[in-house]
Amino acid sequence: MNLGFDNEKYIRIQSEHIKERIAHFGNKLYLEMGGKLFDDYHASRVLPGFQPDSKLSMLRQLRDSLEIVIVISALDIEKNKVRQDYGLTYDEDVLRLRGEFMSRGFEVNSVVITHYSGQKSADAYRQRLERLDIKTYYHYTIEGYPHNVELIDSDEGYGKNDFVETTRPLVVVTAPGPGSGKMAVCLSQLYNEHRRGRVAGYAKFETFPVWNLPLKHPVNIAYEAATADLKDVNMIDPFHLEAYDTKAVNYNRDIEVFPVLNALFEGITGESPYKSPTDMGVNMVGFCISDDAVCCEASKQEVIRRYYAALERLADGRNDESEVAKIALLFKQLGINTAYRKCTVAARERMEQTLGKPAAAIELADGTIVTAKSSPLLGPSAALLLNAMKHLAGIDHSLRLIPEEMVRPIQHTKTTYLKARNPRLHTDEVLVALSVLSLHDDNCRRAIECLPLLEGCQVHSTVMLSEVDKKIFRKLGIGLTCDPVRKKL
Repeated sequence: MNLGFDNEKYIRIQSEHIKERIAHFGNKLYLEMGGKLFDDYHASRVLPGFQPDSKLSMLRQLRDSLEIVIVISALDIEKNKVRQDYGLTYDEDVLRLRGEFMSRGFEVNSVVITHYSGQKSADAYRQRLERLDIKTYYHYTIEGYPHNVELIDSDEGYGKNDFVETTRPLVVVTAPGPGSGKMAVCLSQLYNEHRRGRVAGYAKFETFPVWNLPLKHPVNIAYEAATADLKDVNMIDPFHLEAYDTKAVNYNRDIEVFPVLNALFEGITGESPYKSPTDMGVNMVGFCISDDAVCCEASKQEVIRRYYAALERLADGRNDESEVAKIALLFKQLGINTAYRKCTVAARERMEQTLGKPAAAIELADGTIVTAKSSPLLGPSAALLLNAMKHLAGIDHSLRLIPEEMVRPIQHTKTTYLKARNPRLHTDEVLVALSVLSLHDDNCRRAIECLPLLEGCQVHSTVMLSEVDKKIFRKLGIGLTCDPVRKKL
């Protein structure tokens, strides 16, 4: 995979920049962290070289000075909101996040339940957390939030909330997903710190949009594609332009709410520490791009990937046409369409050649295109994985790595005992079979050893794949798109 991002530089300068911001506020900073702290695959796709756990690696540089507060909305508990990438409800994901942080040596202070207005489900969740010896606090719904500044900055607003006692200079406030109330928790803490005569500050960590890249840079357009369902729009920050005569990119929600935040800051401390929403950020990603062309290309591929993901959700009834239409408009800004993706064209050509059989194609790092079709033994994705590994290992394409007599018993178990409707092997089953055979078969061993070479490659399937296959491609670092067509068994 061609790299376009200097990860080591990022970890170094990002942690140093946060230290500077902590010092600026008298050695106490509440840092709102948006996006994913774990498994940030969007960032790693559009910035090749950015590691999915880069943010955690950066925070490790500050580990002895920080503690973490996890936020969850009572509204999300009430409606059992699900995090799509893991299939976990937000309340379960809070426990997962806490466990992940603690296993890496981070101090997790507590859980704050926001938007609380007496919901029984929130009460039951708090009791569950307390049985696990997890400190839990309530932050209440404030009428007219965020515009009713007079009420918010009062004893009946932020003053009514439980105060989270913290001891370290850096308090990272994070959540399972957007809309959880992270910013409100930070500002509530500032209010209550100030009321106690303590000095504290607030900053925001958002990786995208990248403030010091051009507005229409592909990396920033890819962020718009990623948030098309939220209808986010990248904009030039007018407050930053007025204050500094410098263009900086932010997005509509932060720009729209900044006057309100300014008023809240003034109500809490008497003055606002920031002249623009961009000022609030601490993101240094834009300074760590080492090859702009690589990141531009990766971002174009990401926009196409987001388009196909939106088409799949539309086919499943999980969104409406507005998300698809939004990303289609972004195609025009980039001057691309789905045919820009070479593996998409190749997969469809292979399907036509095989009279409509499901097909898949992969573009390897050197530009080579490898294709495969569905067969009675293998689905298109499993067949493609085998073909790609054989090509990379220099194994003759006609050689069958997994004997048919080994595939048949696996299919029998799947359909007879596990009640599966589809007898064809998935990618994970193929990899397990290859791993077993590699003990005694040199070709299988060589094929398995080529798996790391698939990172950063691009795949297209002419049918929607199972979640199992999607997860395998994601773990291999492969960019996947699928036509919104269901497989026929």
